[in-house]
Amino acid sequence: MAEEGAGLSKLVAVMACTALAFFYVAILYAPTVILRLPPPMSYKEFMLRRFIGAVISSIVSVVACGLILPIRSKEAAVLFGVYGIRMDHIWEAVVFPLSLTSLMYAGSLMLKFMLLLNSMKEHTAQEGGISVDCIKNAMRNFIDWIDFIAHNILAWRNYVVAPLTEELVFRACMIPLLLCGGFRISSVIFLCPTFFSLAHLNHWMEIYSRENYSFFKASMVAGLQLAYTVVFGSYASFLFIRTGHIVAPLVAHIFCNFMGLPVLFAQKKGMVSVAFVAGLGYCSWS
Repeated sequence: MAEEGAGLSKLVAVMACTALAFFYVAILYAPTVILRLPPPMSYKEFMLRRFIGAVISSIVSVVACGLILPIRSKEAAVLFGVYGIRMDHIWEAVVFPLSLTSLMYAGSLMLKFMLLLNSMKEHTAQEGGISVDCIKNAMRNFIDWIDFIAHNILAWRNYVVAPLTEELVFRACMIPLLLCGGFRISSVIFLCPTFFSLAHLNHWMEIYSRENYSFFKASMVAGLQLAYTVVFGSYASFLFIRTGHIVAPLVAHIFCNFMGLPVLFAQKKGMVSVAFVAGLGYCSWS
């Protein structure tokens, strides 16, 4: 799609990615720092402001990249294809990355399965079997949980707004910029997460000021978060480049946010550690 003889220099590509990362974070603080709006009256209002900022940042980033990238055609379909917004092979872009990501959580899934199995055994021992009322109650609890998630502002942040906007900016926009800048694919996979982790440095400020943590403790917590974002960012970049689909890193991002950190071991449950090691090994090989 790029014009012959046209391209970006590595410096321009890096500067553009740095600007996108800075803008993504800066706009989150725009309502109070730049617009001088009064402090939000509730946590929900605070999060809604951030949602709006993240959406604006994503739109600006997509438009800016469309102007910077040396693309022959400016048709919407071509631009969407560059950003990995496609409908072809959609099932592969969902199923394969989700299956691969699940392997990293083999320990977590094994633990959940064992806890569910123990719960069913206890219920069977008490009630003498699984009744129709038990199934109805389980379904009712599941529906209540879905309803709670749908009305929870943190769930919207973790499962909708953050994954969608971050993947658009840090994968769909930055990876084409770096590739057009002449970086090798292996370099992009490890370079792109650097910008992704830098965009999370604001968490250190929030932890240090709001949680009243010491400088050392706040640095340790933020450092762990940065390490995790670098690892996940590399993995998400790999998925985007390998599939050419924004959906691939998006579903992995949502799944990881839902599962949290992988469970490495559990007391008196050696199968959890075995499952984690086996899943991680097979995931790396795959």
